[in-house]
Amino acid sequence: MASMNLHPKREGDISDSFASLSGKEAQPLPDRFRSQKLHLVSGHEDSVIAGWRRLLLTLQHENDVVAQAGPSIIPEVHFSDRLVEDLRSKKKEIQKRGVAVIRGVIPEDEARSYKFEIEEYVRRNPQTRGFPVNNPQVIELYWSIPQLRARFHDAMIKTQTALMTTLWHTSDPNAPISLRTPLSYTDRLRIRQPGDAQFALGPHQDGGSVERWEYEGYGRGHVYDSIFCGEWELHDSFDASRRVEAVTNRYNGLGACSMFRAFQGWLAMSRVGPGQGTLLVNPLARESIAYSLLRPFFTPTRSLQELGGDRERFLDENNWEFTAGERMTSDLQGATPGHGQEFPEGLHPHLELDKTMVHVPEVRPGDFVVWHCDTIHAVDKKHNGNSDSSVLYIPVCPTTEASATYVAQQRSAFREGTPAPDFPGGKGESEHVGRPTEEYIRSYANHAATQSMGLEKIVAGGNDTPGGNIAIERANSVLGF
Repeated sequence: MASMNLHPKREGDISDSFASLSGKEAQPLPDRFRSQKLHLVSGHEDSVIAGWRRLLLTLQHENDVVAQAGPSIIPEVHFSDRLVEDLRSKKKEIQKRGVAVIRGVIPEDEARSYKFEIEEYVRRNPQTRGFPVNNPQVIELYWSIPQLRARFHDAMIKTQTALMTTLWHTSDPNAPISLRTPLSYTDRLRIRQPGDAQFALGPHQDGGSVERWEYEGYGRGHVYDSIFCGEWELHDSFDASRRVEAVTNRYNGLGACSMFRAFQGWLAMSRVGPGQGTLLVNPLARESIAYSLLRPFFTPTRSLQELGGDRERFLDENNWEFTAGERMTSDLQGATPGHGQEFPEGLHPHLELDKTMVHVPEVRPGDFVVWHCDTIHAVDKKHNGNSDSSVLYIPVCPTTEASATYVAQQRSAFREGTPAPDFPGGKGESEHVGRPTEEYIRSYANHAATQSMGLEKIVAGGNDTPGGNIAIERANSVLGF
């Protein structure tokens, strides 16, 4: 996260983050993306072709495993004093799947009460925005008391730290990033009512879209070099060193993420199960990102229609050819500058998302669901349950200098009551009745919480790496300490 391009944003909602929700038609990408693609694979085209073929064979097997297992494939652990040990015992499984459920992070009664308090906050402030406008399901709130209490809960911060230190690592100990000191990234919330079909967000990745192929995007951290060389098996999805310099928001999109989120996540405020307006994920962390990045370099020789709908023949590796030289296009399927990466039906066929997007298991209030920042995820097209599906979005973010720069801007937004910098702008909660103050936070939050928000100097947690100590020093400087 080497640099940011943040400017005041217009008012809006979550639909502005995704081309499919905003109603904008996809436009051809400029020719510079064709040139970029040519450079990415130049000199190792044969390796890319061989890697693609190995990937398709792997997906054939893994997709069937996922489809057969369904929600049971998602690893689960329980919050306790043994959380670190329990995460270690399931480390390989969680890293392979890229998603996990942490049970009971916050007491159930407390987590359930958050929803009722938020509903009262909205009732007292009818000017609160949301999507869709006529019946909001995703609420444009960032600073309500329940959101702050959840983010700064001692158990939440312990869980975030455990997830980073146990599952992530730094191949370069001098990389300026601290996995032991989480920073707070302020996000909104969802209270989705039974029957809703408007918040039908299909398969997507957060953290930018075209940036993943750009030298001035993820290329600055060489995050995906092994994949673009065809050696996708060598890609380490959990090496934080390479993420430090990556730029995930080059286009200042409404809802694009400027901070490095090791995991995205949400805390359940209601009981919700599969089909009841909940989350779906593709639980193949490395294979899915490899396919997403290599897909723009290959095209079918015969379309599904030309093959009479024979899906097996369409997906066969011999039906796909590498596009090189003059045949290279600027296409990056599902990628639109300033929006999240999307996976519309038919554009990424070998992922077989119709059968590999699986629901997370049933959750209760206080359960914390996390998924890797590259994970493809979606929400139920329709909420078929009998009660609301309510969550607070709370990601897991390590300390870097660039992230601290964002937190400094976020701190100012909190003091003013305006939306967090990545999100649609406007008055936000600046005129809301009952909006908490800085004094309120200081009255109950411990130091780990206040430092995560940039309200106090960051203190290293445990034996950090040399690079971790550098990151904390730089972050404190940026934050004015």
